[in-house]
Amino acid sequence: MKVVYATQPLPQSITRSIFLAGPTPRGPEAESWRPHAISLLQEIGFDGTVFVPESEDGIWRQSYTDQVEWEELCLNAADCIVFWIPRNLETMPAFTTNIEFGAWQSSGKCIVGAPEDAPKMSYIKHYVEKSRGIFFNSLIDTLKEACRFTQKGAERWGGARMVPLHVYNTPHFQNWFTALKEADNRLDDARLLWNFRVGKQLDYPLFWAMQVNVHVTRENRNKTNEVIVSRPNISSIVAWHKKGSTILETEVCMVEEFRSPVTSWDGFVLELPGGSSPKPEESPQSVAAKEFEEETGLKLPEDRFALIGTRQLASTSITHSAALFGVELSLPEIEFLKTQQGVPHGEDGSSERTYVRVLSFAEILASGKCDWANLGMILSSI
Repeated sequence: MKVVYATQPLPQSITRSIFLAGPTPRGPEAESWRPHAISLLQEIGFDGTVFVPESEDGIWRQSYTDQVEWEELCLNAADCIVFWIPRNLETMPAFTTNIEFGAWQSSGKCIVGAPEDAPKMSYIKHYVEKSRGIFFNSLIDTLKEACRFTQKGAERWGGARMVPLHVYNTPHFQNWFTALKEADNRLDDARLLWNFRVGKQLDYPLFWAMQVNVHVTRENRNKTNEVIVSRPNISSIVAWHKKGSTILETEVCMVEEFRSPVTSWDGFVLELPGGSSPKPEESPQSVAAKEFEEETGLKLPEDRFALIGTRQLASTSITHSAALFGVELSLPEIEFLKTQQGVPHGEDGSSERTYVRVLSFAEILASGKCDWANLGMILSSI
């Protein structure tokens, strides 16, 4: 275990890390809780980095600005932020801790606890439970949960140290990071700005946004003014039936669905069937077959879905790609899909609701509700 005290530099590499946030004594009338926390982490067997916002010898020497900037750096770098709040309104009121918790409670990496008799904790406890976390009443249990949270460590160097584990370990971050390195570029810094988490415990960052500092090797400069948004890759399906002598007459199975970002006249988008899987080990072809049945009602053998190619969909802003599959439909199959028009489809128990639309390519072009990415995928297939 490596302990990094206030204003000390980040280690060159980090595999898993915990920041010990919470109130700090400002005088002899209160004793710091952090030395005991460090001893407990050693007993538990934590083998990562621990950020401690106090001087190693307990004597305050650094300037306030240096202290705050160091804390901001390490809070961003930390894989887990432990808020232990032994609040005492006379000797350690923890007013700054309230603000710090508010700043980080939506980060997805906070573990929170306080003694049972700590006053004024109801508001913090409410938000811990609202985010489906556990509010602990013992320091040892709080630290054990932090160790569990960071158990899937990953050694990170340079700017990758600033990407917390719960994002770093996602397939969508690894896809982007691998591509960056294969292009011989380098991540020099990163700040996670936002993440949207799903799952029973809200513990999987489905979407996230990150400001990055990337060294562009080809140009020998750094690009610092961009934010990347990421989500899991998807499978999309162009299911078509040749009708007539031109592409414009070809019939394509589309789905119509309300999507909040859409700016069409009725808020509905006309798009290809498709989606993603929460299981990273599931093949794109398997995802395509499942999504097509789920959104249209027509079940087809997996081997009917032929891979056309994989590309990003909006490469200047979002990192994810679509694996595009093509399926040529028989006359009975396209006629069945026409019977599904107006019938709601989608994943049971979710907010997804799709409606089958079988349209000629000419009708799709004329609708104005199919975006450029979907039009390009259709043309790549038919």
